[in-house]
Amino acid sequence: MTQKPIIDFRNCTIFQKDHLVLKDVSFTVDPGEFVYLIGRVGSGKTSLIKTINAQLPLHEGFARVGEFTLRTIKQREIPVLRRTLGIVFQDFQLLSDRTVHANLEFVLRATGWKDRKKTADRIREVLDMVDLGLKGYKMPHQLSGGEQQRVVIARALLNNPQIILADEPTGNLDPETSSGILGILKEISSNGQAVIIATHNYNLLKQHQARTMRCENGRLTEMNRNEEIDFETIIN
Repeated sequence: MTQKPIIDFRNCTIFQKDHLVLKDVSFTVDPGEFVYLIGRVGSGKTSLIKTINAQLPLHEGFARVGEFTLRTIKQREIPVLRRTLGIVFQDFQLLSDRTVHANLEFVLRATGWKDRKKTADRIREVLDMVDLGLKGYKMPHQLSGGEQQRVVIARALLNNPQIILADEPTGNLDPETSSGILGILKEISSNGQAVIIATHNYNLLKQHQARTMRCENGRLTEMNRNEEIDFETIIN
């Protein structure tokens, strides 16, 4: 039996307000697939991610994310869709006045978790996944940048999402820390969750090779695995 894609876009047009960003966008992503999304700043990477999570409405084409069709999704269904997604951003957006544990607890309570023991157990599980099992009592400012990004990944994993969307997750991190973050995201994909990473960190692309899609000149194209990427023209 053929596996159903977790993301399916066909002939879509992506707008940012009234500005055409990408046209004729067609691609699929399977469960457990790890995909890079590359391109210059302003080429449409973030707009595509915002379309996937229904932050930007889709007006032309067909797109399905999980069980939701983006053209016909109702406003009340958008929070339900987003619970199937884990979002990782470059700016960590952690609550600075709360511990790591309290940051994660806030998200679980906001998404309907009421049982204290189950909540505590789930927080412990996701912190262990990102090797921060002993850091739950720390405040965000007591952590390094890499540790804060791992907290963000743990936060994204809390509700066991089908898809992780990471927009420049290593933008503010040094190369060694960035490589560690990519390693965690690759391990997540090996557990069956689709991972899409928008990045212009070409060193990571070289170190951790995977399927790559490129935003360029208003189009989304699939990179051939044997194709040499001219990083200077694509990334800068």
